Amino acid sequence: MPLPEYHTPGSVAFDLYVRTGASLEPGEIKLAPGNFIVEVPSGYVLLITGRSSTVKRGLHVNLGIIDQDFHGPDDELLLSFRNFSDKRVEIKRGDRLAQGLLLPVEKIEAWEEVEKIKSVSRGGFGSTGN
Repeated sequence: MPLPEYHTPGSVAFDLYVRTGASLEPGEIKLAPGNFIVEVPSGYVLLITGRSSTVKRGLHVNLGIIDQDFHGPDDELLLSFRNFSDKRVEIKRGDRLAQGLLLPVEKIEAWEEVEKIKSVSRGGFGSTGN
């Protein structure tokens, strides 16, 4: 199996390969090994998400957050798939169905509880205003 790789010079995420095949019935959720164990560098997070072409197959890849301390010898990344189609979907060994994005992170040093916040709201989920 190939190691994860960037497929174009402009790619910001690297593709992950499924190590074993699987069959998903409509509505089924299944884990598949991603053929990858990684030690995320301090100050970073690895996000796992689907490739845009994965949706065309009727699969949704659940977002994964890989922390800096998840890197033991038995910690192969598992990719979580959901078949949202009305047909069985076959995953084959070597399929590129997910991608990883390494991002810098900052941790909040202290939380502060307040009595009041600004008085204007944007509007809610997915809203850009009025």
